[in-house]
Order: sequence, then structure tokens, then C-alpha cells
Amino acid sequence: MKKKHLTYVPQIFFFLFTFTMMAQSEIIISNKNSIISKSDDTQSASLLLKKYLDIAFSKQFDNINEKRHEDLSEIVLEVSDQEKLKPNEFIIKSDSKSIYLIAQNPKYLRYAVYTLLEIWEFRKFTSTETYIPKVEQFTFLKNTKKTYQPAFDYRALFYPDCYDEAFREWHKLDWQVDDFGIWGHSFNVLVQPKEYFKSNPKLFALYEGKRNGESLCMTNDTVVDLIEKKMTKIIADTPNAQFYSVSQNDDVVYCECTECRKLNEKYGGPQGSFYYFLNKVAKHFPKTKISTLAYLHTLKPPVNLKIEPNIYTIFCPIELNRGKAINAQNSPSFVKTLENWSVTSPHLFLWDYTVQFSNYMSPFPNFEPFQSNYKLFKKNKVKGIFTQGYADVPGDFSELRQYLLAKLLWDTEIDIKAVTADFLRGFYGKAAPFVGNYLTLLTENQNKSNTYLDIYSGPVQARNTFLTPEAMDQYDKLLEKAAAAVEDDKTLNLRIQKLRLALEYVYFEQSKFYGKNQHGMFIVNNKGEKEVKKGLTERVLKFTKSCNEFGIYELSEGGLSPDNYYKEWLEICKNTATHLGEDLKVNFITPPSDDFKGKGSAGLVDGNKGYKDFNINWIGWYGTEPSLEIETKKLDFNTLKLNFLDDQRHWIFAPKKILIYGYENQKWTLLEEKTCDNLTENDQITTKSWELVNQKFSSFIKIKIVIKPQTELPGWRKRKNKKPTLMMDEIELYKK
Repeated sequence: MKKKHLTYVPQIFFFLFTFTMMAQSEIIISNKNSIISKSDDTQSASLLLKKYLDIAFSKQFDNINEKRHEDLSEIVLEVSDQEKLKPNEFIIKSDSKSIYLIAQNPKYLRYAVYTLLEIWEFRKFTSTETYIPKVEQFTFLKNTKKTYQPAFDYRALFYPDCYDEAFREWHKLDWQVDDFGIWGHSFNVLVQPKEYFKSNPKLFALYEGKRNGESLCMTNDTVVDLIEKKMTKIIADTPNAQFYSVSQNDDVVYCECTECRKLNEKYGGPQGSFYYFLNKVAKHFPKTKISTLAYLHTLKPPVNLKIEPNIYTIFCPIELNRGKAINAQNSPSFVKTLENWSVTSPHLFLWDYTVQFSNYMSPFPNFEPFQSNYKLFKKNKVKGIFTQGYADVPGDFSELRQYLLAKLLWDTEIDIKAVTADFLRGFYGKAAPFVGNYLTLLTENQNKSNTYLDIYSGPVQARNTFLTPEAMDQYDKLLEKAAAAVEDDKTLNLRIQKLRLALEYVYFEQSKFYGKNQHGMFIVNNKGEKEVKKGLTERVLKFTKSCNEFGIYELSEGGLSPDNYYKEWLEICKNTATHLGEDLKVNFITPPSDDFKGKGSAGLVDGNKGYKDFNINWIGWYGTEPSLEIETKKLDFNTLKLNFLDDQRHWIFAPKKILIYGYENQKWTLLEEKTCDNLTENDQITTKSWELVNQKFSSFIKIKIVIKPQTELPGWRKRKNKKPTLMMDEIELYKK
């Protein structure tokens, strides 16, 4: 029997065989090929393609022709309806020799060009960061065909780089700034209270028994006439706009007059009279796309009322847990409302809130649900999305957020992990693995906490969840490694510095909260005096300067600038005085609201005053009468100073009356009664203090404080289902 001989085949043989087979199945494009531009309306796309290929090949791409060459491979661009395409579709296909890009209009032909470039691994990560591969040739599979269409017909993204037209074009984005002749909340624009309220208050909503300029009467024909006249002028002034918003103001006020109430009862709620009114306006402009916001009291669709076909409803679900996927289990009410809108609205759009508006620079781990949410929207016939982000402020991870969201707006089926990894490699270079681990750890810690992730929350609320001091140390180490990996690259190092600003911001905000305790901004020196930790104020100043250098001119939707943040910090730093009552035992008789517990009762005597942010060091009571006891142990003092917050925008008001009792012989004795100032309308956030003086205070082992809050909201802030909130902070004890 002959022996069997095993033949060794070098790996290079397999490589050459595979390469040969691939070459036979692929079209080769080099700078020697032509771009075939079949008509004038393909010129912009042809020049665009040539521009990028010229850079990739480091030499001029051969030419742009109108005539085909029989022997050469070519890239053929064509505006045509022969393929029976929709206006927002395009085709990229190939035969055995050439590549074909086909669309019904020049805009989507350019979109086809950008898609082909991305297939060839070109990337536009930001408006200023475009990756162009340097090659001698590109390849494309022979005899293929794919039709591309967007997941959503309208795709608007409100992030910094979207102000750049080239970025929007590349990522196939619309731009609401140009597309809307009137945008968003518009009642105040269409019928201005300052012009009409005094002379004709019946144009405006009868709300809680009084006319209110924050909304309109939906059954007043004069209101419809005024809006029609105003709309006619606006449409004439903005003829290129696609949409015109007729929508409530950013408030919950709506009309309750007899006629409006009848419609509300008939059609399912306040949205009933609103869509009855909106239908009248829409009928007057049958060829105009009228947009409106389903928001707050109009969030749900009307019942048994057909909506006019030219009305575009933008569904605005502002109150959702942004840390979890939106589904029937996590958000049953929202999903049901979305499903109802999908069968009620002739054109359903959605307003998606994707950042933390109260703290632009705080980490906000809401990336994980993006894809499943957008799939849900698409499934429920959402045709357009306005994705609200930081506007023109480059907040935390703004570059990655806008990139991923742009991709999902076009295609909800992308491989989100691969796209994320691709972005991190392209934008952060060698630091990418550490940035990726940082992002993953943020998400994991948020998921473990299983807590509500709110767009109006912040670092203080997250101090026990994903922003614990222990977690902050881990994040800091990862970003230190990221910075070390790119220390020799100035551009990449700056990008890591921007990420680190988020950790600095969290540290500063939490240090205000912790005060003189561990992780706080103050230390107590050998003399028992408080002082700011050494070097901390300098770090805040450096943070402020860095924000300005990065173009971060606001730290929140409220408009707080970095410079004013530093000024506020300096004011808080002045709070080094101590009082006699620090660290005494305080017992709540009436517990505070679960949302505003702060540090608990100890926070009222920790020596750390609240300032303008009700989330930091304030303790709040909602709809109840605050009462508490201080165990003074006959401390020698004669003055009580009580501090309160006045933030009327958030329905926080100073008290009506303060009562002080002393405890002796097993009974309480009223010692002082203070009637506070009458409320006046104020749109500024202020703190108010009252001192109560009594020489008998020191003779009691316990002092009881009873606060009489406002029992009703003042007329200028009266809203349904709202009660006054009282916010109290430091209780100071002095001997004067």
C-alpha cells in the first residue's frame, strides 16, 4: 500500500486565490475612470463625488462626461423616474462594468453620493472632522442593486453641527429653522396679548375663572379671523417654508368658557376644542401644511373628531424615563397614546428630547434606548422626528449623540454598536477604547440603579446612582488613560479634555451639596471655621475658561453662562460663617416631599446654605404644612434665622407665616409669630430670610417651627393640579 503524502499549501496561495476571485466579482474604480453626468440636474451630485474622490486619490479624478465609454467602468449619475422611485428614495446598483446612482431629484441623488462614499469608508464625524481614505482605487460588487429610503420622511436634528449645511447634507437631515415659517409654540405670535388682551380679553382663555393671556379661546371666531390674517402675511413673507405652526404656548392653560367646555366634553378633553379650532384654520389654508404640538393638556388625540388632512401633529412626550427603552412594559401610557395617535393623525411627527436640559455638561447615559425607541416610532407610523438636543451648545458627548441620532433617523436598523465603535475610533483615535469603556460604565451604573433618568435632573439627584463618588473615581481613571493615550496629539487631547469637563462639573455641583462633609467644597480648619478647599476655586475658574474656549456658552436651557456660574460659585464661597445650631438634631413632624428630601433633616443645620438651584441643599414640602423640632438642649441663643426659596417659575413660594414654639413641662408654648411679606410677581430666583428674636429661646430643650405656606397659587401662576411648594434650607441659631 502506498503512503499518502500530505501537500503543504502556503497561505499566500489562498490569499492570491481569494484576491483573484474578488477581482473577478468587483468593479475597480480609480482616477482613470469617468463620472457620467446624464443631465444638468445631476451636475451638483457629480461635482460632489469628484471633489471627494480627487482627495482620496490625491490626484484629479479623470473627468465628468455626458457620453458613455463602452470599455471603461464608470460611475453613472441619473435623475430619472424610470425606476418608479418615490421622491425620497434612491438606488445604487451595478452591472458587470459600471456603478449607477439614480434618484428622482438632485437632492436625493446627492444623498446617493454620500451613501456611496460611506460604503467606501468616507466619514463625516462632525462639521469639521471628515475622514477621507487615501487609496489608489475603490471596488464595488458587480451585479447588485439596493433601494434606499429613510426610516422617517422628515428628519430634523437640533445639535451644534446641524447648523452646518454640509453636515446636514451628508447625514440627510432637514432643518426646521428654514422649513418652518412659524416654529413651535405660536399662540403668542399669532395673537399677541400685549396688543389685544386689555382691549379684548375674551379673545383669550377663561382659565380658573379668569381670562389668561397664555392661551386663546378656541370658540371665538374673532380669534380665528386674526390668526388667518396673521398666517396669510407670514406665508407671504416665507414662501419657501414647508410648515407653519399653530400651537399652544409652553404652558398648561386652556379655555374653559361654556362653549369650549362643551367641545372638550364632546371630544375627549382640552385637545377637543383645540382641534375643532385648528380644523377651522386648516380649512382656510388647504394647501398649507399646518403643524401643531400634542403637548401637556393636548398630549392625547381628540375622540370622535376627524383631523383635517393638512394638519401635521408633532407628538411631544416630555415626561419619560430616558434611561430605559420605551415599550409597553416601561411606558404603557405613552405607548397607548402613541398607538392612538398613529390612527388619528393624518401626519404624525414626534418631538424627541435627547439631552439633560437642566445640565448640559452633566453625564447623561441615555444612549442605550435610542435605537429601540426609534424602531417603536417607525412601527407606529411616525413620519417625521424633531430630535431636540443642545441646539448650538456643544454639551457633553454632543458629537457622538448627534452622529448616532442622525444615523438612526435615516435607518433604524443600523448596527448601533458597530457605528458607535466606528465613531469612537475615528473621533478619539487611540483614546477610543477608554472612552468606550467610560460610556459603557456610565450606562451600566445607571442600569444597575434602576432609577428614573429625567431630562430635568442633575448631578445631585444622581449622587447615589450612576454619579456616586466611587463611580466618579472610576470614570476619572478611564479618562486619565484616554488622555495619556493621545497626549502627543493636541486635537485628540482637547477632545478628551472636553469629556473631562463633565466630571469636573459633577464634582463642583456635588461639592456644593455636601458642604463641609466628605466630598464637600468646605473644610473645617483648626479654629473650627469653614474654608473652601485649597485649589478648588481655581479649578472652577479653569472649568469656566475651558467652557468658553469650547464654545459652551450656556450650561443649561435656563441660560446660565460659564462666567455667571463662576460668579455664583464665588458667592457660595462666602458662606463660611458658622452658627450655633450646626449639627443639632432636627426631627420632622411633617415629612418633606419625596422629591425634595435633600440630606434629610440634618441638611437644615449642616451650615451649608441653599442658593438658587432648588435641587441643592433645599428641602421642600408640596401641598403640606412644614413643621419640625430642633433639640437645642438649652443652647444659649436668642435668634432664629430661617431661609426660604422664591422660584415662582417652578411654583416655589415664600411662606405666609412662621410660628415658633418652646417645649417645657410637657407642653408647647407659642413664643413668636411672624407674618411674612405679601407675595408679589417675580420672575427672578431669590432667597428670602426672616429673623425671629426671643430671649426665652435658650430656656427650652426643644424648639418647634411651624411654617404656614401659601395655600393657593397666586393668580399669575395659577394652574390646574398644581399646589404651592415651600422650600426651606438652613435654620441658623445665633446669640445677638
